[in-house]
Amino acid sequence: MTYIGEAAAMGGNMNDGAPALPSGRVGGGSGLLLTAHAVTVPLVRPFITAVRRTTVLESVLVEVRDAEGRSGWGEAPISAVTGATTAGVIASVHGPLQALLESDDGSGDLSAALSRIAGSDERSAARMAVDCALHDLAARRAGLPLYRYLGGRHNRILTDMTLSVDGPAALARAAAVHRAAGFDCVKVKLDAHGDPVAKLRAVRNAVGVDARVRIDANQAFTADEAIRFITALEDDGVDLELVEQPVPAGDWDGLARVTSTVRTPILADESVWTVKDLHRLIDAGAAAMVNIKLAKTGGLTPAMELASTAQAAGIGVLVGCMMESGVGIGAAAAFASALAAKSGAEVPQDLVGGLWLRESPVDGGSRYSGSTIVLDDAPGTGITRLRKPQPRR
Repeated sequence: MTYIGEAAAMGGNMNDGAPALPSGRVGGGSGLLLTAHAVTVPLVRPFITAVRRTTVLESVLVEVRDAEGRSGWGEAPISAVTGATTAGVIASVHGPLQALLESDDGSGDLSAALSRIAGSDERSAARMAVDCALHDLAARRAGLPLYRYLGGRHNRILTDMTLSVDGPAALARAAAVHRAAGFDCVKVKLDAHGDPVAKLRAVRNAVGVDARVRIDANQAFTADEAIRFITALEDDGVDLELVEQPVPAGDWDGLARVTSTVRTPILADESVWTVKDLHRLIDAGAAAMVNIKLAKTGGLTPAMELASTAQAAGIGVLVGCMMESGVGIGAAAAFASALAAKSGAEVPQDLVGGLWLRESPVDGGSRYSGSTIVLDDAPGTGITRLRKPQPRR
């Protein structure tokens, strides 16, 4: 694990003395100080989708510290999907987003700051990091775990396991390994190459009839291609829980045509970032479900609005993630806990990102126990500090 840029000087406990500030940065009248920590963490194996291949997590962890020395943590995953870059996120956090905190009235009420962050034009991943850090801080001030602060009741959230793009035999082997490890739900990444029917038939045979099987196409197909292979799987008796984003994000007509033609529920991901996008999906009848990711919405505040709007319209909600550490995963799982408390439904979420990391960049916070994310019952997220870089082996 390596740290670059801001991260180099920030390995101490969150309750240690105030950090040295980069040149030109001051705390401001609100007493809230943002500090960005760029991290790179190796993955346990390559992560391969229809749009990218990576062997590392690149992320920016954001710490907000108040005048009493309390800290909250958030994460901005670096991804071509969101357009976030490490340099861009750090500049956004230390510039415009810090300025929005400094326009506070000094009352210490974080709700106004959260509203200003949500209304910012900064990239969604940077807003996610600051929004989640402020929520973490608010929960710590309230003496509540983040999931309870958001309205959740349970600190254990199920997740699926993602299988990278591969051939039928390799997918079957990977699926069998994860099924034996306790994962009752697998999500298969597809690209436009090879035979998707053969791949999914192999996975279904490997995991048995009782497991949930999902597909994530990451926009790889045309509507005609998607209809053809989904219908073939249905006719072949390969039971699928859902198919995620089979067509390009902007192809609303194509997405709606797939949804109206096949029996398998269609989950929109890249098509829906905002409430405006969701209304377009609802009006078009384009999908039965939506994957809400904090890196798309810009944090918990807009994610909760998006989920409320979806549920009111009868649209199913799945909570997902980018390639993220336990910092982002913990916030998303707390959000999932709050949604489950309202709906009463407990389904595997799509929050496996942290399991791909060789090590965590922080101490404390959420952890995995097999297919379950266990949320810390300490105030906030339970994160205590940024870890120091470990020597490469």
